Amino acid sequence: MKHQITVHAEIPHLNTPAITAHIKKCIAGALAAENIQVPCEISVLLTDNAGIREINRNYRNIDRETDVLSFPMFELEPGAFPEDPEELLDPGEDTVPLGDMAISMEKVRAQAQEFGHSELRELGYLTVHSVLHLLGYDHVDEGPMKRQMRRREEEIMARLEIPRE
Repeated sequence: MKHQITVHAEIPHLNTPAITAHIKKCIAGALAAENIQVPCEISVLLTDNAGIREINRNYRNIDRETDVLSFPMFELEPGAFPEDPEELLDPGEDTVPLGDMAISMEKVRAQAQEFGHSELRELGYLTVHSVLHLLGYDHVDEGPMKRQMRRREEEIMARLEIPRE
């Protein structure tokens, strides 16, 4: 299945062909693990802490940096993508526009160091995390929704063969 995944970097050195390929692999793997049977469109912005802080402030009224932000196009139920996604298709297109994500590459580096694994592992985790948000998963509290999301993240990362190091 051919998903339309666009990766853009606000600061050119934040993106390389290897980073783009890794992001696309993680998005495709997460969508496959969630049994998405229709081509989807996702836009990814790679930025720094200042850039993601500005996005967070402008769209969520939270004036602080974060690692990843997700902007879903639809309100979906976790693990329950519509069986007939025709209603979600972009008019005149053959793809479902799932939404956008922004990732702070500064946070990727810092968190990889903090957790003792590679930057690619951290980038993959944040990408999978964001895809799950686009598909309706959330972690607003420490309850069952967060446990469900964390379980799916770990299952998908294992399926992608990107283990904790």
